[in-house]
Amino acid sequence: MKKSTLALMVLGFLASSTSLQAAEIYNKDGNKLDLYGKVKAEHYMSDNNSVDGDQSYVRLGFKGQTQINDQLTGFGQWEYQVAANKVEGDPGTTKTRLAFAGLKAGDIGSFDYGRNYGVLYNVASFTDMMPEFGDDSYTKTDNFMTGRANGVATYRNNTFFGLVDGLKLSLQYQGKNENDGRATSKQNGDGVGTSLTYDIGDTGLTVGAGYANSNRTLAQKNLTVGRGDNAEAWTTGLKYDDHNIYLAAMYAETRNMTPVSGTASINGVNTSISGFANKNQAFEVIAQYQFDFGLRPSVGYVQSKGKDIEGVGDADLVKYIDVGATYYFNKNMSAFVDYKISQLSDDNALNLNNDDVVALGLVYQF
Repeated sequence: MKKSTLALMVLGFLASSTSLQAAEIYNKDGNKLDLYGKVKAEHYMSDNNSVDGDQSYVRLGFKGQTQINDQLTGFGQWEYQVAANKVEGDPGTTKTRLAFAGLKAGDIGSFDYGRNYGVLYNVASFTDMMPEFGDDSYTKTDNFMTGRANGVATYRNNTFFGLVDGLKLSLQYQGKNENDGRATSKQNGDGVGTSLTYDIGDTGLTVGAGYANSNRTLAQKNLTVGRGDNAEAWTTGLKYDDHNIYLAAMYAETRNMTPVSGTASINGVNTSISGFANKNQAFEVIAQYQFDFGLRPSVGYVQSKGKDIEGVGDADLVKYIDVGATYYFNKNMSAFVDYKISQLSDDNALNLNNDDVVALGLVYQF
């Protein structure tokens, strides 16, 4: 079935971390600079007061490149977010999401360094397609190489040195992030990671796998919950993206990497639990369909189960069904609703919040 122009545009946008419709503000003599961004007006509705309320924000970024010679290209990207649900003067309203620079040399590949996505996200991104929620079974910001992270040096090759179209190899090194005042859960020692994904011809199928291993910091090793010397993760994923249909599934396991927190009853005493799961099993699945008139319904499931947690044993960390839909008025404007239906029991082991959440939003993007 032939895709409509709108469906092609929407699928292309969803497959990219930034809008393909970015505004070109400079392009001359081999130097190019694109500006992109979005305004997300959003509200959460939930019985949990800590979640319920305004979630609006503005995001802005640029992508630039310069042609050094016939084979060598320099590039850089920066992305910034400003919260729109805080009072004026609040110091916690802004954050840098991405900031990196690098060089690309033809079929040899590219190398960049800075704040960028961890290599495990290359596979985790398969299921990170829900209108608002999702991507939280094991991927977390500044949690080793699972999400956006500091100090990552990344090598990428998207055609396996020009030999195999669609075979994408990534290698990554992350330097230690420890003595800058960050929370223990967001620290990391030196680590390495890799991922390999393959787009299978014109079938719409992509398979992928990733692995990462990092030293843990002294503060992390001294925790009473999760004491291993190394943080380790592996992940596998599969997606189908063709004929307006999007299907994806991902499974991952981590060791001493996934943060846990909550309150557990230990010997009849309510005890605060904070640290890392010795083992975590993560699973995500999603199905979507893009109608030619702009509607994109979505259904998914996310689960994360911590294993062998000191004083607790096994415990569900994340567990919900997600039902949502996005309507694209055009390439710049969309509206969405996303309903997170919690599957955590009322007496879950860590006393985690199990209230449902509904997100409503209107998005302008360029």
